[in-house]
Amino acid sequence: MERIETGIKDCFIIKPNVHGDARGYFFESYSKRSFQEISGLDIEFIQDNQALSGYGTLRGLHFQKGDAAQAKLVRVMQGRVVDVAVDLRKDSDTFGLHVAVELSAENNLQLFVPRGFAHGYSVLEPDTIFVYKCDNLYNKSAEGGLIYNDPQLKIDWRLPTKDMLLSEKDTLWPTMKNLGNIG
Repeated sequence: MERIETGIKDCFIIKPNVHGDARGYFFESYSKRSFQEISGLDIEFIQDNQALSGYGTLRGLHFQKGDAAQAKLVRVMQGRVVDVAVDLRKDSDTFGLHVAVELSAENNLQLFVPRGFAHGYSVLEPDTIFVYKCDNLYNKSAEGGLIYNDPQLKIDWRLPTKDMLLSEKDTLWPTMKNLGNIG
């Protein structure tokens, strides 16, 4: 595994060592030992999630507040997405900045999203399967979000607005300016 920095402290890309031949390919998608070696973090992931989405789906930007905050390790098993993490850590030098990375079944990249970040993704291909590990259980009462089209963030989702498919909830989140305390 190789760690690739994103420019936002603690948020990084993981590139696995892929071994391929005439039969196909093999790679270790997760190893606690390898993750600790490249990250310096001792995180215990306790929940795995999987989502199937069609082209144009935009999920996010979501986070869990307070003690329910989650770190995530995300990847795509089938298809392609633009994955986005927004730094919401008030004491961070990169507060309010975001990273956007293309994750696909072809490139096998993963993004580590630390606690204190909002996270979302836009789906660029039909029948995309997105999977992620979390270090804390989901808590509905601690759910929070940030509006996907916040003019302050200027996120390029790489989708025409007319093609975006969002949940009603994801159209109602506040902007960074109106976010308040997520502590």
